[in-house]
Amino acid sequence: MLEIHTIPDAFTAAQCDEILVLARSSEAQEAGLVRQATDHNLRRAELVWLDDVEGTGWIMDRIIDLVRHANREAYDFALTDFSESPQVARYGAERQGHFTWHADIGDGPVAARRKLTMVVQLSDPEGYEGGALQVMPSAQEIEAPRTRGSATLFPSFLLHRVTPVSAGERHSLTIWAHGPRFR
Repeated sequence: MLEIHTIPDAFTAAQCDEILVLARSSEAQEAGLVRQATDHNLRRAELVWLDDVEGTGWIMDRIIDLVRHANREAYDFALTDFSESPQVARYGAERQGHFTWHADIGDGPVAARRKLTMVVQLSDPEGYEGGALQVMPSAQEIEAPRTRGSATLFPSFLLHRVTPVSAGERHSLTIWAHGPRFR
């Protein structure tokens, strides 16, 4: 069975707060923060990319360390780079925010090279209901921990979803590590 790897203390509560402030900040938006709201049957979420936001370099440094360690410990994939920006997603109850079953690997020059997905829990688990990250490595899904600051890593070709948020809001940080296509 393919392993779902968890890092319980990937980010501190203070670091999660700082990431959320950056994602919500209108000042950061003017500095190059890109916002996109998706609202369709597959996904209902607000997305913020952190790549050009001043003061977020420490986030990518931490991500690189976490992915390097997890890959060595659990996967040993041929990883070469991070071709996409870290993404902060907000799933709100007002729209029953969710993301249906999907895989992160796909067509196109970037998505085809996704090898490892990492999702970090930014929200306090008491701040929302629903919104479970579920990964399906076999016939039964596994629910990712809701502990604030925990990171869940899995091969990008595995099916996963975020169940509808029924109260409050859930925030997560997602990144994909890239490498040569799987063979």
